[in-house]
Amino acid sequence: MEAINRLKYLSSQMTFEADAEHSVNLSAAEPCLREDDLHIHPAVMPNGRKTRLLKTLLTSACERNCYYCPFRAGRDFRRATCKPEEFAKLFMQLHRADLVDGLFISSGVAGGGIRTQEQLLDTTEILRNKMGFRGYIHLKIMPGAEKGQVLRGMQLADRVSVNLEAPNSKRLAQLAPKKVFMEELLRPLRWVEEIRRTERPPLQPWRFDYGKEKSSSAQRGRWPSSTTQFVAGGADESDLELLSTTARLYSNLHLARTYFMAFNPVPDTPMENKSPTPALRELRLYQASFLLRDYGFDLEELPFAGEGNLPLPTDPKEAWAEINLTHDPVEVNEASPRQLLRVPGIGPMTANRIVGARRICQIRDLSQLRKLGIAAQRAAPFILLGGKRMATQTRLF
Repeated sequence: MEAINRLKYLSSQMTFEADAEHSVNLSAAEPCLREDDLHIHPAVMPNGRKTRLLKTLLTSACERNCYYCPFRAGRDFRRATCKPEEFAKLFMQLHRADLVDGLFISSGVAGGGIRTQEQLLDTTEILRNKMGFRGYIHLKIMPGAEKGQVLRGMQLADRVSVNLEAPNSKRLAQLAPKKVFMEELLRPLRWVEEIRRTERPPLQPWRFDYGKEKSSSAQRGRWPSSTTQFVAGGADESDLELLSTTARLYSNLHLARTYFMAFNPVPDTPMENKSPTPALRELRLYQASFLLRDYGFDLEELPFAGEGNLPLPTDPKEAWAEINLTHDPVEVNEASPRQLLRVPGIGPMTANRIVGARRICQIRDLSQLRKLGIAAQRAAPFILLGGKRMATQTRLF
């Protein structure tokens, strides 16, 4: 298989990573890239800027036997591998053809986690130091990587991640019996936070291009953000288990985000007959994780139902508001930003807009809220404006 076809094949296998919204097909500008479509993913950077991300593996060969994974050892399907120098040249060809802006690079584990991590680091180092790529790179940290490798990756990438897959050791054993939760997965995430806390961040030229402006913090250098991913429903874990671990990761290790991938059975794996996880559950987990990260909610406040799961029919913020705000609505003209964030339809930005607007005049009707970008109809059942409840439309669904 020619190198470009191997890259196309490897990038097409990245549907198991939940770090992008959608994939799009872009025809290439150079002759060798016109044979097939490439899987380019639109993504949103931490600063809100949109970018085109090539998500790919370095190799789809893997010696691990994770029960849910399409790349598990022994599964009969075509494998492909790119060498670091070869991959870097191909990626830069795509970048110069204006097809991609950034890279999300992961790999199957071949020859151990340390060796595989070294291959990923070599690839990233070639892109940065030999080929001068200054764009966004999200680098995956392999199970069992060494601390020095984690440090080197943090010196090269804009984001690093370790897939925990499950919320604890017991659940991981049901998904990936050859992975060790504490030593192989959680410990590298702890190293990331320890390095951020104790080491001076590097001054790297590509970091100047990250974001819309060159801030003083960027010119001083900064460490990359970190994330993780869970397979939701693969090990019959509860939402409470997933979100308990998520809350600790946000609080203790300062992760930028936790991703959730709804379990979907893969043929010719031990879990091929297991029922898929509803996409709605994945959505509810994301919504609840944002309440923990951005809205000041504590884990104990989330509206868990029986067996520690979130109710699927209702947004968790709205479910909380129906219990707590229906009979005790929030006065928009007096509430603190934290109280405003508890109201459905109001987010961090719009809460700040409310605080700014009411310095000028009282907010007395829903049209004023709409002008501030608030989903006024969602907020209406749970607020007072000048001491008065707002008339709301009856919900049909």
